[in-house]
Amino acid sequence: MYVNARAIIERQTRSGLEILVQVRDKPNQPKGLEFPGGRVEEFESIKAALYREVLEETGLKIKIIKGDINQRVYSNNDGSVEGLMPFFVYQTIHGPVDSIGFIFRCEVEEGEAAINEESYGHQWIRLAILEEMLKNTPDAFDFLTQGLLDYYCYWVKVNC
Repeated sequence: MYVNARAIIERQTRSGLEILVQVRDKPNQPKGLEFPGGRVEEFESIKAALYREVLEETGLKIKIIKGDINQRVYSNNDGSVEGLMPFFVYQTIHGPVDSIGFIFRCEVEEGEAAINEESYGHQWIRLAILEEMLKNTPDAFDFLTQGLLDYYCYWVKVNC
């Protein structure tokens, strides 16, 4: 089972809320748009994994994690435990990969996303267009991003 930290990177523009997506080319899986993020390494904090994965995949540094994440670390002689409140948590219950992940709404520092060996095709897309793409051409996204984007669009409609 994989444990992941992923970012929904937002920016507000004159034309509306935009989200950063990227193309990942994974072996034995169709190409698709997805949110930046990836695997939490052994004994790495979830928040540290989020910062690392976003930087590795986009070349951008997280400026703000939106919402109240209430990060707290408890340590004693036996170890340390990180507690925080992400935007939402997901678990795949069917599909090609068994994973659990933590999603955070973020803003990044100014700059252009960089192409690297892990990802390319970074683009800012208005949320309304992403929602339309999900409805009309869901295969433009990998299976996981389809579910994450569906939840995010639902949340935006209920809360904004």
